[in-house]
Amino acid sequence: MLDGLATELGEDTSKSARTLAVDLSDPGEVDRLVRECGQVDILVANAALPATGRLESFTMAEIDRALAVNLRAPIALARALEPGMIERGRGHLSFIGSLNSKAATPQTCIYNATKFGLRGFALALRADLRSRNVEVSIVYPGFIREAGMFADSGARLPPGIGTRSPEDVARAVVHAIEHNRAEVDVAPLSLRLGSAFAGLAPELAANVSRRFGADRIAGDFASGNSSKR
Repeated sequence: MLDGLATELGEDTSKSARTLAVDLSDPGEVDRLVRECGQVDILVANAALPATGRLESFTMAEIDRALAVNLRAPIALARALEPGMIERGRGHLSFIGSLNSKAATPQTCIYNATKFGLRGFALALRADLRSRNVEVSIVYPGFIREAGMFADSGARLPPGIGTRSPEDVARAVVHAIEHNRAEVDVAPLSLRLGSAFAGLAPELAANVSRRFGADRIAGDFASGNSSKR
């Protein structure tokens, strides 16, 4: 898939692209990625593991891998790239979070831990780099159809719960970078309001979500992604 995208981008003679596969759960591989990429003006940290299921179903190795990929790797990449951006007086670090960065859901305690952590890191880093001309943003996708964790899980949503496309996420990232937005949601209004409500009244929001089938959706999502730990 990545090789095909690189070929497509390379058809425009004004651009060049190459692919580099690394295991982000391995700190040495993260370091290699930084070395081989050279100067970076824009980072989009998108890679993540679903890390879904009940806590007792995880081995410690699986927990460590989720923490490494979803949280440590983006932090390590930002730490490695920010000095060059500060020196050049420009740059943008964009992190892909989730609505789970704002609202907890059943059977996602490990995933929620990484995404809540990523949100806190991104917003604090934005404050630290504001005076150094380096921008930071975080994008929060909801249920994304056609590709990604939700689409791959095969989980079904109740009527009225909408989805967004991968192209919507890409447009949100571009918008965040071009307009230096701190946070951008990629979800229907109902889900955005729901995540905001969950931040204010988490227990009440959880009770409402259960009425709309949150436990069933969470179970389907977890079982559909159980092999991706």
